Amino acid sequence: MTILATRLDMLIGGEKCQAKSGRTTPILNPATNEVLVEIPAAGEEDVEAAVAAASRADDSGEWRNMMPTERGSLVLKAADILESRLGEFAEAETNDVGKPIVESRTFDVPMAIDHLRYYGKLAVDLVGEYIPTLPALVDYTMREPIGVVGEIIPWNFPLVIACRKLGPSLVAGNCAIMKPSSWAPVTTMMLADVFLEAGFAAGTVNIISGPGGIVGNAITQHPNVGKLSFTGSTEVGCTIMRCASSGVKGADLELGGKGPAVVFADADLDQAVAGILFGAFLNQGECCCAATRVCIDSRIHDAFVEKLLAKCKEIKVGDPMDEETRMGPLVHPDHWKTVRDYVQGGIDQGATLLAGGPQRPAGLEKGNYFPITVFGDVKSDMTIYREEIFGPVLTVSAFDGGPEALIEAANDTDYGLASSVWTRDLNTAHSAASRIRSGTVWINCHNFVFSQAPYGGYKLSGLGREMGREGLLAYTETKNVLAWVGEQPFTWY
Repeated sequence: MTILATRLDMLIGGEKCQAKSGRTTPILNPATNEVLVEIPAAGEEDVEAAVAAASRADDSGEWRNMMPTERGSLVLKAADILESRLGEFAEAETNDVGKPIVESRTFDVPMAIDHLRYYGKLAVDLVGEYIPTLPALVDYTMREPIGVVGEIIPWNFPLVIACRKLGPSLVAGNCAIMKPSSWAPVTTMMLADVFLEAGFAAGTVNIISGPGGIVGNAITQHPNVGKLSFTGSTEVGCTIMRCASSGVKGADLELGGKGPAVVFADADLDQAVAGILFGAFLNQGECCCAATRVCIDSRIHDAFVEKLLAKCKEIKVGDPMDEETRMGPLVHPDHWKTVRDYVQGGIDQGATLLAGGPQRPAGLEKGNYFPITVFGDVKSDMTIYREEIFGPVLTVSAFDGGPEALIEAANDTDYGLASSVWTRDLNTAHSAASRIRSGTVWINCHNFVFSQAPYGGYKLSGLGREMGREGLLAYTETKNVLAWVGEQPFTWY
């Protein structure tokens, strides 16, 4: 285990600092549950200082009035600095979250860099439009920054999601206050040095750590915070939405999911098994967009399950710093207990346990390790079918009635973040994609996410879209400007 430092600092107003109270919180390494580092446990007074710093930076006009391409250049510089420290950030992400080092190095840090680069280059897209109206009028729109934005991120992909929010909000000309999760804040707080080295002015980027019930609430309710962006649970998202409504401020919410993998009778089973395993167990299944429930045509159910279980046995669960490991520990002991309770509940409700179970794998009792768990004979009224588990737990449910029954099953959820369909028939694939109620539909793949493609959910999975052009414009206000240029003044009376 590598200890990066004994204590990490926050970033407020261009200065590294501790909480005004001096209080700290220990962060555990999920593989050992030993203390990895201490972080500041900020309070409302620290949030007040961060908002004041961001407001001063915004009020000065230096950042918001800068050419978008200049802001983009600074974001691109931050991407270059992050890339130069890729190995260091990958190791920190693995030690903090528990994901295999091969994932941190191959997916997480490169994707975070790509988010910054994509938005740094997309600065040229911050343009208004000319609107034809009357010959005597010039009508055009302007894209302006909102001002101070609050960004609250989760613990499962902290570095990726931090850059997914900071990239567009900064390029758009806003000043950001970011709060990482108290379970996995390390790489987000390490970004402070990246933005300082890149030359961002004091107050444009502020990173503050602390309990969500105090720091998160203070950011959400502060009258000088003009927009909120939150990724996390639906329960907390609803609370943030209520707070935002009282201040009539915008809120983009990327919330929970219960993603179906819909396997039609003509699917390539080897392809489906491989893709669904990646969809279900990437990052220990701690993904909002994970493939969590297989809805499969009953005619191919047995053959699919046989192949699935055989492949599950090949996945190495163990030390996340081992290059051969493909599934590490869950992020926190409390989350381990939550996943265990869901699995035990599935057994108690009568689902058939096909693999895994509610216990730590042999030889891995020290960390938050959980076995790959597969349930069969899962009915649609069971809790494990309906609620987000956020762990390496996959349910398989067989349906009769062909494509109609499978699409109905896919939509039988309160969530709508992501789904996948598995078929050799192009017509079936596109028909299903148009009828499944989710923000993303993958065809013959799962868990592919790109900076240039919009991402977000339907129903209880959230509001708004991140990434893509939509993700940049979400951090702007649209102003309509009309100028009378007629030779004669307009008169009515």
